[in-house]
Amino acid sequence: MRILVVEDDRKIASFLEKGLRESGFSVDVCHDGIEGLSLALTEPYEAAVVDIMLPGLDGLTLIEKIRAKGITMPLLILSARQSVDDRIEGLQRGGDDYMVKPFSFNELLARIQALLRRGRKVTDSGVITVGELQLDPLKREVRRQGEKIDLPAKEYALLDLMMRNPGRVLSKTSILEQIYDYSFDPQTNVIDVLVCRLRNRLDKGYDTKLIHTVRGMGYVLRAE
Repeated sequence: MRILVVEDDRKIASFLEKGLRESGFSVDVCHDGIEGLSLALTEPYEAAVVDIMLPGLDGLTLIEKIRAKGITMPLLILSARQSVDDRIEGLQRGGDDYMVKPFSFNELLARIQALLRRGRKVTDSGVITVGELQLDPLKREVRRQGEKIDLPAKEYALLDLMMRNPGRVLSKTSILEQIYDYSFDPQTNVIDVLVCRLRNRLDKGYDTKLIHTVRGMGYVLRAE
């Protein structure tokens, strides 16, 4: 699972990166709002931790711009501002939670995990649901309308990535890096082939198509 940390205090950013990595997350860190916005709009993250006082673009404006693009990933605000009005403003402008510095990492981790459970629509059993599609990470089992769908390892990994980012366009580059873990080769069609195979397994025989191509951008899983 991939987390974005936007924090200009490099000591705090390093502390967050270390703790989140040790907790099993993949972490990208940047130190200004402009770079944070660029990453948030182009890379598939499951959540972000955002400071308010950032160079280039302040955190609240960053969050507003992310929400304006229709990105619904959980956003946890981390700030030294601690008044009730500051917290209300942060939540009203698109934040999902608000923590005041100094903070307990264990509490921050617990809040991120809670946001992820809500954002992914994970049931008590751990099953991820997007529309009529269900993925059980523990059993590595996929079902659509209750019918089991057997997937090879790479197709399962792709579906897992897409179901953790429903409604978000995933570029071929980001899919390649996360599924195959190597740099993007513009000449390869491995992702097109992989998506085609997964689409045939998921959508064949159903009126509602779940995997869509966004020309020039990538692929998206949509339940509606």
